[in-house]
Amino acid sequence: MGNIYDGAFRTILNDCRQMIIPVINEIFKEDYTGNEIIEFHPNEHFIDQQDAADKERITDTNFIIYGKKKKKYHLECESSLPDGRMTIRLFEYDAQIALDEGEVINEILTVTFPNTAVLYLRNYKKTPDKMRYVIKTPGGTVEYDVPIMKVQEYTLEEIFSKGLLLLIPFYIFSHEKNFKVYNNNEQRLAELKAEYRNILERLDKLEQEGIIGAFDKCTIIELSGDVIREIAQKYEKVQKGIGAMMSGALLETEARTILNRGKDEAKKETALRMLMDGELSIDKIAKYSGLDVAEVELLTGMQ
Repeated sequence: MGNIYDGAFRTILNDCRQMIIPVINEIFKEDYTGNEIIEFHPNEHFIDQQDAADKERITDTNFIIYGKKKKKYHLECESSLPDGRMTIRLFEYDAQIALDEGEVINEILTVTFPNTAVLYLRNYKKTPDKMRYVIKTPGGTVEYDVPIMKVQEYTLEEIFSKGLLLLIPFYIFSHEKNFKVYNNNEQRLAELKAEYRNILERLDKLEQEGIIGAFDKCTIIELSGDVIREIAQKYEKVQKGIGAMMSGALLETEARTILNRGKDEAKKETALRMLMDGELSIDKIAKYSGLDVAEVELLTGMQ
């Protein structure tokens, strides 16, 4: 997979980690609320090889979610044609993750394999609905499925209704087969632009409702732009049309954040002056300055 897609996936997971919860709920049919603690573990693992130097393998992400039970997860993002090698790599990662965190008590080794899944950015006829491990041991056979999330199968309505915002940077993959049409047909390109304007408007609404923060929104927009510029390199009008829209929205969001930060500082300065005068109660200072009571109380220690 291209480094751009790989980097975008890791970035949004690590920088906006709560966005992973709806994805885990969707893939594994969990019922996490979003308030769980997520603990990320190192992505670098060294695979032991006979008669050769250890080979470093980097997983896309592996982490623990502390819900009703502690559960370990491993997610990979893939855009290439399924050829069997991905399944082998996955098992290598899983075995090393399990071994890294295994424990030996009285010469009994206990290892816990993670709940593993793959996000496929492109769909091919050969793309399966799931992978499967079959592990034959002297003590018996163990087998289980590795689910696959096919990103292209999710509509915008499903992405927003299910809270799968992590998929937005990769939504452009669902349009990839029509890039040539968009590049040569202004009407079709306008329709694509309208779809992305709708995405930006819905992200704005989520920010206004406090469901996501400005940083989360900026990250989604920035990574969407990165992916679009990478995937549409051969299609100048698509790249400039949608890519420029993402860049403009990003600049606008950053400018608004700076402006709001300036407004907050002005409110705090006003509240501090009122506190120094000593004539108004904290409740009234909060009311007149536009701050919360708790924020004003914090300012009392700065006098």
